[in-house]
Amino acid sequence: MLEILSKRIAKERVIATTSKVQSGCSGNVKPVSYIGALGRATIRSTLLAIVSCRRVGMMALRKKGYWQMEPAVGSFDVEGGGGLPLQSVNRASLASAAARRSFASKPPPLPTVPTCPSPTCECADMPTMPEGLEIDHKSPINGVIAGYAEQVLICTGKDDWPSKIEEENSGDNLAADLKELFGRGGTYADPFHNVALINSSLPSSIPPRAEVQSTSVYLFPSFKYVPFLPRVSFDHVQALAKGYLLPEKLHSAHDGLSPVHRDILTRNDAYQSLLHGVQDVTDTLVLICGHGGRDMRCGIMGPLLRDEFEKQLERKGVEVLQGPIQIQAEEANQIVGESGAAKDTARVGVISHIGGHKFAGNIIIYIPPGKKMADGSAHPFAGHGLWYGRVEPKHVEGLIEETIVKGKIVADMFRGGIDPQRRILRL
Repeated sequence: MLEILSKRIAKERVIATTSKVQSGCSGNVKPVSYIGALGRATIRSTLLAIVSCRRVGMMALRKKGYWQMEPAVGSFDVEGGGGLPLQSVNRASLASAAARRSFASKPPPLPTVPTCPSPTCECADMPTMPEGLEIDHKSPINGVIAGYAEQVLICTGKDDWPSKIEEENSGDNLAADLKELFGRGGTYADPFHNVALINSSLPSSIPPRAEVQSTSVYLFPSFKYVPFLPRVSFDHVQALAKGYLLPEKLHSAHDGLSPVHRDILTRNDAYQSLLHGVQDVTDTLVLICGHGGRDMRCGIMGPLLRDEFEKQLERKGVEVLQGPIQIQAEEANQIVGESGAAKDTARVGVISHIGGHKFAGNIIIYIPPGKKMADGSAHPFAGHGLWYGRVEPKHVEGLIEETIVKGKIVADMFRGGIDPQRRILRL
């Protein structure tokens, strides 16, 4: 194979240029030998190996004798081709450069506590799970979270749904409409921009014309509340998708698309004017998987944990808001009565499937962007969504105190999270 490759390289002598590879091995990667069509395919497959193996992949390539690396802070160059022998590398310089790159790119550590503190008050007992549906306390939980660019929280006012939420009401529902657009084969389907759909028990706002059937949604981590999506036409669903859910900028993998196709997959803010009364979210939201129609463990834990969170939040001085958000379509960008309130506010709801039933109870805590600490400083996780698993009633008080009040992650229950830039957090 290498002999054939060498002959092809010598014959064609075409310089290939590769784009920057965004991975754990950051920097510019540029082959400097003459490479033909077959060589480009080899380069591509080799770079994918680097991505999947990160820095360890460089060592694997060196063993093949294909590449020479010249260390540089923040980048690395790859040279060689055609099975040429690997030239000598200054190992000390390479190790030093790698260390400097690692230090420069490593994000600051997340504030954590190792485990949830014991409760200081009485809490509900942990119920017994159905036979064969025990909670998994052995499997690793850190990082068990599906990445998403936007999570659409649909306000249904119900506590449970069919196993597939798009099948509710014979398919006449907002989840089904959005799945038609963003699901596999949909108009806006994009593997690099995942839009997650979940139902919630939170009620929808009452529209100005009560006779018009309407649905409300929360958008995270955009922290937007869209109060009115009338069910009279598909136009409002399209406006939601085009004005709020699509990316502002496409992934570089789409660079080869036609301008028309790129325009279809890109957000257009002009559509936002078609949706009235959109608000900034200023409440903390605690969302608990209670999808009994999908798995009985969540069906049992969801309502139990919702009651416990409401009780313990009130004990901590956080006002738990109930009922639909009262809002007029012509109001400004914040929910009336919640901006600048004297005390913190929160909403607690049961939600549909988010994955990981075996880790029930599963919860997501969304901390609003304007959240402040007791001393007036910004909350460390303002604008973030934090996922926890294996939550029991005895953990609720500690999670509120450590995460919502003190801004720390409880490490042994942390599944992952999402920051305002849509980056997935893991410990």
